[in-house]
Amino acid sequence: MAIKKENSSRRDFIKNSSMFAGGIVLVSLLNPLKMVYATKKPKGKGKWYGIGIDIEKCIGCASCARACKVENDVPNEPFFFRNWVEQYTITNDDEIKVSSPNGGIDGFKQPVPDDEIYKTFFVPKMCNHCAKSPCTQVCPVGASFESPEGIALVDKSYCIGCGYCVQSCPYGCRYIDMENGVVDKCTLCYHRLQKGLDPACMMACPTGARIYGDLNDKESAVSVFIKENNCAVLKPQLNTESKLFYNDLSQEVH
Repeated sequence: MAIKKENSSRRDFIKNSSMFAGGIVLVSLLNPLKMVYATKKPKGKGKWYGIGIDIEKCIGCASCARACKVENDVPNEPFFFRNWVEQYTITNDDEIKVSSPNGGIDGFKQPVPDDEIYKTFFVPKMCNHCAKSPCTQVCPVGASFESPEGIALVDKSYCIGCGYCVQSCPYGCRYIDMENGVVDKCTLCYHRLQKGLDPACMMACPTGARIYGDLNDKESAVSVFIKENNCAVLKPQLNTESKLFYNDLSQEVH
């Protein structure tokens, strides 16, 4: 299934951008509380993907990060990740230590003695595929966009590598592919979804800590997960309408 996307020349882009910017100013003056949405939730029975992560089940094996790198040709060097795992350790003195050696792929070594640990746990991170995604709103050429199913994607044939979207993502989920000079990120393995296959990270998780599905379907795995658990999203105060839901999310996680 091809993704419908309008093409325009650079001259058209500049012209339309000026008109769009003027329109935003006018709307802001007339209705200062009205938000500019990146995309709209489809009406009817269209799929609207969401993700669930059960922190209680994550064992920090980073099989998800490894599988993602292989499936999506992510560079092996550290700091290039579409998804990764962090270890949070809270000491008895309320000190918070966060580590993620090579995204968790190299394994975790606990630097805090056992008798000084109040609690410790693992938190997988990935694109939140927000309904009001800042990254798609700041892209000057329309390379960052969202699929009809609500998945944040990058059209690499449009991307100019300016990095605006990388800076605007409040979750640190984007990076510049230095070899190609364009932005890369988690796509929820959109190429696999189009073939009816599960994302690589979901397939690789040995404990079932990762769930995904159609939020419009009340019986889907992710909808049931959200309903039956005490779920929360990262940085809810930013009003990005994240579609990545965590069970048992501690307040120390950022």
